[in-house]
Amino acid sequence: MEQISIRVLCPKLLIIRNGSGLQWLIGSPFFPQFTILSTFACIHTLGDSTSPDYKKESEDLRTLLLRGFHIIGALVVGSKCDLERVAVEAADASRRVRKFLYGDEYGGKSGKQDLIGAIADSESGEIRFFVSRGENPTGLESVNSIIYEDDSGKYVWDTGCLLHCELPIKLPLYFSVNSPSDAGEMCLRATGAIIAKLKDSDVTYVAETLTETSAEAPGPVILHGAELDFHADLSDVKHVGDNTQGSLAKSFPCSYFCSKNRVVLPFSVEHADMIQVSLLLNKSRNSAKFAAPVAEYFPASEQTKVIVVDYKLEVLCYAAKDLPVTYAVTQLVVPGLVDQLNSIQSTILPNLLTQNLQLHPCHFCPPGFLHPIQVIYELSYGETEMKQVEVRRSLHLRLGLPFDRPLLRIANALNLSMTKDSAKSNSIRKGSSLLRDVHVGIPSSGVSGGLVSLVQGSYEYHHYLQDGFDDSGWGCAYRSLQTIVSWFRCQHYSSIEVPSHREIQQALVEIGDKDPSFIGSREWIGAIELSFVLDKLLGVSCKVINVRSGAELPEKCRELAFHFENQGTPIMIGGGVLAYTLLGVDYNESSGDCAFLILDPHYTGNDDLKKIVNGGWCGWKKAVDSRGKNFFLHDKFYNLLLPQRPHMV
Repeated sequence: MEQISIRVLCPKLLIIRNGSGLQWLIGSPFFPQFTILSTFACIHTLGDSTSPDYKKESEDLRTLLLRGFHIIGALVVGSKCDLERVAVEAADASRRVRKFLYGDEYGGKSGKQDLIGAIADSESGEIRFFVSRGENPTGLESVNSIIYEDDSGKYVWDTGCLLHCELPIKLPLYFSVNSPSDAGEMCLRATGAIIAKLKDSDVTYVAETLTETSAEAPGPVILHGAELDFHADLSDVKHVGDNTQGSLAKSFPCSYFCSKNRVVLPFSVEHADMIQVSLLLNKSRNSAKFAAPVAEYFPASEQTKVIVVDYKLEVLCYAAKDLPVTYAVTQLVVPGLVDQLNSIQSTILPNLLTQNLQLHPCHFCPPGFLHPIQVIYELSYGETEMKQVEVRRSLHLRLGLPFDRPLLRIANALNLSMTKDSAKSNSIRKGSSLLRDVHVGIPSSGVSGGLVSLVQGSYEYHHYLQDGFDDSGWGCAYRSLQTIVSWFRCQHYSSIEVPSHREIQQALVEIGDKDPSFIGSREWIGAIELSFVLDKLLGVSCKVINVRSGAELPEKCRELAFHFENQGTPIMIGGGVLAYTLLGVDYNESSGDCAFLILDPHYTGNDDLKKIVNGGWCGWKKAVDSRGKNFFLHDKFYNLLLPQRPHMV
């Protein structure tokens, strides 16, 4: 008998914190069987944390999971137990939720799949894997061959690509004012008509690439509804290679649209090959007879009211590159549109006449995830309103994300609205053109055996003379503050613009720290003033460390490392007449040797990254360099401002 292997792609498999529970294991029909791509926690249960509410779970998972990914098993987290019994229960749970999710899809095979049943010890983290065969669900096979993929991103995006389809629909509903309850029935019928139209012989789908902008980019492929098979079984579809012969559109694989220069880009969602799918309807049939347009008028028999339901569908799917594009459209994109339409309709219907809900799909790829997820947000709520916060908190719980950082706000969403002109920069969000993350790729510190602790996330480099403003000689602390504020913007804790020098001064006057004459002056500010401004403008609290001499700063390395590992925010260092931004420390606890990663706001040149790094404006600084020179002055006291990360999602 052939040995079974389980391949694990996700960097973190255990996401349930402090206790027992159940996690769904996610794979793809385009990967080898038993390949675990990611995991979602089960959050809807019936009393026991390992007894899912299958209806609620399937509703959530249908929205979250892109077409092209599916449930391949379940993992139970708990204390020591009867391993095989619990593994059977885990596999059975995944089999049942698949039935809710997929019904008779895959040719009615949803209940006959071989699935993973896994058990994890909540204390040790040890995981045991079993496989439950579809033909004998209660019989288990223990799996000892577990492969942890080193380059998971390459594995996922070498194999597949994304398909993207936007479909805005305005649906007018007419109903008698005497029978408002008819509006719900009208909505159901109209939505059903839309779903039928997606598979109509008159429909045409156009597939084209938006990630290739050269003259050699492949042309669009047109797929006519009359020639498409919407009832094929994806598991039975024959995959094709790049060298498929023939000019028929249905013979083209998805790889036809994919970049041939993939090696120059990192393997990630932002740089994935993407196929844009557009939907067209043939309104004018070919006819042998000439005829004039005809308009018919049907007057209402009683007073009628109209409401317009606004569907904004946006679907993202994952497909193997060797899958024929015709099946990628019919078996992934169209079912994805139907899923989304039904999901939005079920939310709208209960409040159809009383609320004008603005539901919009957003796609995210949170840290630690190799693939996008989909969320449908109600845009009429502000992002800080409790209802929206609770929605995000629930998502963080399901995905195993931390509760002290906003990873699923609308500003974090992937930018999928591309045109051919913007395709090359599709991963670049709108915003500032300043240099970001200038410390990435700089030479090492030279500390032997040290532990490096760095700023977490992105920031912008603010320095003297930027924006045409001459602050040379007095504005270094202002520039350090601007870099810190940019960090909170880049992590989406705040949408406030980075304040100018005048706005910083205005804030200090408004809180009573400075006199009105301070506005427009060239007076220095220090760590304490920075803490006041961060509190007023962002609501961010700060910790301040005081040292009597620059010679004492190395003694604070352990505390600074702890800050970077747990808070991850940039630190402002002020001493004498100078201010710097600290981005990290490299510290050997045994020898006491250390180095500080300094971002220097005193730079006055243009934003040339090579010039900045080679000139030492961003680099590692030893407290005492090889020539015996002290970077931090021994006759000056220093204040270190450590902004604290807000606890919010």
